[in-house]
Amino acid sequence: MEVKKGLNKVLVTGGAGFIGSHIVDTLIENDYDVIVVDDLSSGKLENINKKADFYLCDISSKTILQDVFEETRPDYVVHHAAQATVIKSMSDPVSDVLVNVVGTLNLLELSKEFNIVKFIYAGSGGTAYGNPCYVPCDENHPVNPISPYGISKHAVEHYLNFYYDQYGLDYISFRYPNIYGERQDPLTEAGVISIFAKQMLKNKEVIIYGNGLQSRDFVYVKDIARANLLALESNNIPSGIYNLGWGEGTTINMVYETLNQIIKYKKNPVNKPERKGEVYRTFLDAEKFRKYTWWKPEVSLSMGCMYVVDWMKRNL
Repeated sequence: MEVKKGLNKVLVTGGAGFIGSHIVDTLIENDYDVIVVDDLSSGKLENINKKADFYLCDISSKTILQDVFEETRPDYVVHHAAQATVIKSMSDPVSDVLVNVVGTLNLLELSKEFNIVKFIYAGSGGTAYGNPCYVPCDENHPVNPISPYGISKHAVEHYLNFYYDQYGLDYISFRYPNIYGERQDPLTEAGVISIFAKQMLKNKEVIIYGNGLQSRDFVYVKDIARANLLALESNNIPSGIYNLGWGEGTTINMVYETLNQIIKYKKNPVNKPERKGEVYRTFLDAEKFRKYTWWKPEVSLSMGCMYVVDWMKRNL
């Protein structure tokens, strides 16, 4: 795999956020020049690598985005800015459209105008497939999102294909599993590992919604960052949609037990009713992406949880 010579400038939206900041670090470690665009609505300044150029910018404002593109002239776009919580999307679906759809269209229009070489998009496997007909889900599985968040993230995939067909904009759309790791905000509902770890470390109540048998495909964030690097650097991956994941599910109860073995938490979890809009069981087949890159997750759940706990002990 080899990048075209001289093309090394990457604009990362959401680069102050949990996943985006790890991608920024990985790109800088591999000698890319990185421009971070973030509105800091959920991202944090301290997450931004000091070697990156930072622009405070809301992607739903095309005028401001255009100024950034004019000034920086990126070669690639890695798009991770989003309204990313399922629960919020249920109460305010309009915000999903403004950020996840309109904001992405602004980026696609500018990518067309500024001749971006490749556009990498953070989609969602867990929400796109809805309650699966079969597992692990491959990319041919029917798409049936059951939340406005899932709908908005999937809608963009159609636009990506349109810009590829009409304007030749190469793209990789990742359908992500459940991602966890350092810097994940334990105050949102999206990161159950971070939420549980924080509660356990503070000796507070751990809440499990439903019976805890819901299963997810949990992948450590640096494995995801490595997949983004491979997608950027490989010239032989056809434009399209690619799952990432282990291909097997881990129950919420198993997550609780894994963290409990590390932290030695003394209390029993508290079960509460299931939350609407959440998928009961989902995990993803990543064989399609592996065929082109040999990527697979490397960090086990137990090791990844240890990294999270160590980080939280230093940062709580």
